[in-house]
Amino acid sequence: MSDERDGAGSAGTSGPEDTGSGAVVTRPNRPSGKRSRRAPVGEDAGSAIDLDTGTEASPTKNGSGSAKKTAKKRGDGPSRNPFLFVWNFLKQVVAELRKVIWPNRKQMVSYTIVVLAFLAFMVALIGGVDYGLAKLVMLVFG
Repeated sequence: MSDERDGAGSAGTSGPEDTGSGAVVTRPNRPSGKRSRRAPVGEDAGSAIDLDTGTEASPTKNGSGSAKKTAKKRGDGPSRNPFLFVWNFLKQVVAELRKVIWPNRKQMVSYTIVVLAFLAFMVALIGGVDYGLAKLVMLVFG
């Protein structure tokens, strides 16, 4: 039997013949989810702008850029008005419902038939098991 790792670059060997084709796999960087403008080449990364707030973005994970800490003011947080909160919530609900891909009539009928058929099958299965166990208990305990 042979192993793919036998020969140069295998475990236990080191030296000039090591080609670096080990088991290390590099993956592409995953997006952080933060929407900020990348600084152009030659520009300081600390001057990138956060698109959500329009303010200067925080430094990147690798530490480039300059971090500026600011104290949070009392008025910076969300509003305490309950009516405004409900109105904002309802606006967000409507915005999310507009993104939903609603099924058409044909899909809705087919999905409903599948659900009803599965429901009838499960009712029959559970009813049959219940009837069988009831007969078994009556035979055993008379």
